[in-house]
Amino acid sequence: MTEQKSTNITWHKPLVTQADRETRNRHKGIVLWFTGLPSSGKSTLAHEVERRLFEIGCNSYVLDGDNVRHGLNKNLGFSPDDRKENIRRLGEVAKLFADACVIAITAFISPYREDRDQARALNSQGRFIEVYCKCSVGECEKRDPKGLWQKARKGELKEFTGISAPYEEPPTPEIVVETDRCNLEECAQQIMSYLEKKGLIP
Repeated sequence: MTEQKSTNITWHKPLVTQADRETRNRHKGIVLWFTGLPSSGKSTLAHEVERRLFEIGCNSYVLDGDNVRHGLNKNLGFSPDDRKENIRRLGEVAKLFADACVIAITAFISPYREDRDQARALNSQGRFIEVYCKCSVGECEKRDPKGLWQKARKGELKEFTGISAPYEEPPTPEIVVETDRCNLEECAQQIMSYLEKKGLIP
């Protein structure tokens, strides 16, 4: 648990509620939390889902792991403690987006179950959808668009998830997309169908 250092602060209740925004926007404010090994297709799939949501009039935004590390989390590295703080901050940001009736789409490795569970706990029941991009290590290494797996195998990258740092698979994610078995179209449609079935999008 992160220590609360600020004192003399008060939570201000909004005049415009999440329910008000959802009535106007005709969709729910939720967090779609993509997780998986490096090169498992998280960012590619997250952006495709965002495109589809945009086309049907939903407010959505992708919080991409690399992009966030250019700004909000540029002071964090890849040690276990820094990874934990990275996910803590992003979980809080995603929750704020959902409160604003935006479909927050996160694309981070988020390798530790405990950290993902803490992000889930920030949201009410049914508002946090964990999407596990399941892909074999072999296929991830074969893709390797940034050349990171190759560098990690050579020992040039420390704390690399899947080689020198662990990845803890989610035991009960809402959605499992097998990105090494299904193409982008099929994976994106699987997610959209889930959201429609649950009444989260029109």
